[in-house]
Amino acid sequence: MAFPMSDEDFDAATTEALDSIPANLADQLENVAIFVEDRYEPQPWEDPSMVLLGLYEGIPLTERGGEGWSMPDRITLYKESILQMCHSREEVIDQVTITVIHEVAHFFGIDDETLHRLGWG
Repeated sequence: MAFPMSDEDFDAATTEALDSIPANLADQLENVAIFVEDRYEPQPWEDPSMVLLGLYEGIPLTERGGEGWSMPDRITLYKESILQMCHSREEVIDQVTITVIHEVAHFFGIDDETLHRLGWG
């Protein structure tokens, strides 16, 4: 059973997670928008039972090549998926923090394999 949490409390947990990013890294998060959606809807070519906690969409810093202008990179957190695996407010905050750090790492060009190896999978 999912831990019940209002949208306002979940947004506050997200803000706490973002505030926990070290300043020297947070200062580099230019042109990145953070969104919260209820759940991830798998694409037609994906496993329909796929569950994501978060998703980074954009061009990682390591792959940028002088684009003159681009849409903001996007990090989406999936509230229902996160709440489904948590049993307390503290667990929600911890999981949101882990998910935000995981997705921000993708912005910096760190892949899933490396994140799993480092314990941020």
